[in-house]
Amino acid sequence: MHTLAMALPSGLSSIFDPAALLHGLGPATLGIVALIVFIESGLLFPFLPGDSLLFTAGLLHQQLNLALPVLIGVVALAAIAGDQVGYMLGRRFGRRWFKDDARILKTAYLVQTEEFFAKRGGAAIVLARFVPVVRTFAPLVAGIARYDYKKFTLWNVAGAVGWAGSVVLLGTWLGHFEFVAKNIDAIAILMVLVSVLPGVIGMLKSRRNARRAARNAADAAAGDNGVHAHQ
Repeated sequence: MHTLAMALPSGLSSIFDPAALLHGLGPATLGIVALIVFIESGLLFPFLPGDSLLFTAGLLHQQLNLALPVLIGVVALAAIAGDQVGYMLGRRFGRRWFKDDARILKTAYLVQTEEFFAKRGGAAIVLARFVPVVRTFAPLVAGIARYDYKKFTLWNVAGAVGWAGSVVLLGTWLGHFEFVAKNIDAIAILMVLVSVLPGVIGMLKSRRNARRAARNAADAAAGDNGVHAHQ
C-alpha cells in the first residue's frame, strides 16, 4: 500500500504518456492501472486514457512482468466495480450534477449518452465500454433511467470483460510487429489522442450549440421587440 501511495503522484504526472507511466510504477503498476480504470468508469472523470493505458499494458506486459490473465482479470473487475458505482450515483442523484457550462459534468455529455442508450438499449452498456466519454456516463444514465439492476449488472460484466480482454490482447498482438515495438511511445501517445478526441469534439459541439441557441434567442427577442414597436 505504501508503494502504491508513493507511486501515485509521480505516475499521474505522466499519465498522458502511458509507456513512461507504466515503466515508472514498478510493483504498483497493476494497482494504478486498476485505479485509473475504476475512476474513469465510475467517478465521472472521462478524460483518463483508459484505452491507451490498457493497450500499452498489453504491449509491454512482458517487460512489466504482468501475467495476461491477471492483468485482464483485475482490469475487468475494476471496470465492473466502477460501472456499478456509476449506476448507483445516477440512481440516487439523477441529473442534478450536470450543468450546461460545467467543465466535466456537461449536460451535453449526458444527452449524448442518453441518445446512445436510447438507440441501443441494454446492449449500449456493452458498446459504450468501447467509446471514450460515453462509457463514463452510460452507467450513470442507466441509473437515472432506473434500468433493471440485474440486467445492468449482466451487461456490465459482459462489456467489462470484452473490453479489457480485447484491448489488452490487441496491444499484445501488435507488440509482435517490429515497427510497433520500436515506436511504442509514439503509438501510446496517438492512442491517448484518439481516446480524448470524442470528448473534445463533444465540448466543441456543445459550445457551438450554445452560441447558436443564444443567437436564436437574441433574434427572437429582437423580432418580438420589432413587432411590439410597430403596434
